[in-house]
Amino acid sequence: MTATSQTDKRSLIELRGVTKVYGAGHAATHALRGIDLDIGEGDLVAVMGPSGSGKSTCLNILGCLDTPTAGTYTFQGVEVGQLDRDQRARLRRHYLGFVFQGYNLLSRTSAIENVELPLVYRGVPARTRRAHARRALEAVGLQGREKHAPNELSGGEQQRVAIARAIVTGPAVLMADEPTGNLDTARSHEIMQLLVELNRREGITIVMVTHEPDMAAYAKRIVHFVDGLVESDKRNGSHI
Repeated sequence: MTATSQTDKRSLIELRGVTKVYGAGHAATHALRGIDLDIGEGDLVAVMGPSGSGKSTCLNILGCLDTPTAGTYTFQGVEVGQLDRDQRARLRRHYLGFVFQGYNLLSRTSAIENVELPLVYRGVPARTRRAHARRALEAVGLQGREKHAPNELSGGEQQRVAIARAIVTGPAVLMADEPTGNLDTARSHEIMQLLVELNRREGITIVMVTHEPDMAAYAKRIVHFVDGLVESDKRNGSHI
């Protein structure tokens, strides 16, 4: 079963007939079995499903961290499968931001230096990247914590630094893989409220993998995967 578009905005992302197979022959694992999915500009989508359902594989493909075995992935009208490795890397660098469950911060580096890192890779001058990083930290509510190392910050604050690092480049899409998975309930809701605010205020499209229904309740849409297929794709009537 595949899903039709659930957005009334111009499609930013389109997947058509996407499959992903790992291995070959009797050892082949079909992670995705031919999915269609549209994500519109400014959408906030929660991707759910049991372990092995294909949700993380889908996110990896959307983030250009993996490639489909078959089918097409179109981003802003460009077929990603036609891009070479360097072009896909530029797409990731200039259009996508990533937030992971484990924060992935450099332990001996201050919050503002962690946030600056994507701009270093872009070759942005030091003064400019420091100003952008400071604004990104302000956007996630961490003004005054710029010089703190990760071990001087709570888990929720570390995830805020990770979100600031993801948005400092002004991405079109934020890919979040279990962004509240390492947090307690109160901090989890704080992070989700922050993501909702960034979606509303900055217009950043967000695609989030989660297994927690109370976190998915913050999304505008919930896409549910089962056995490598999109079982359902619905507007969230309880969107917070």
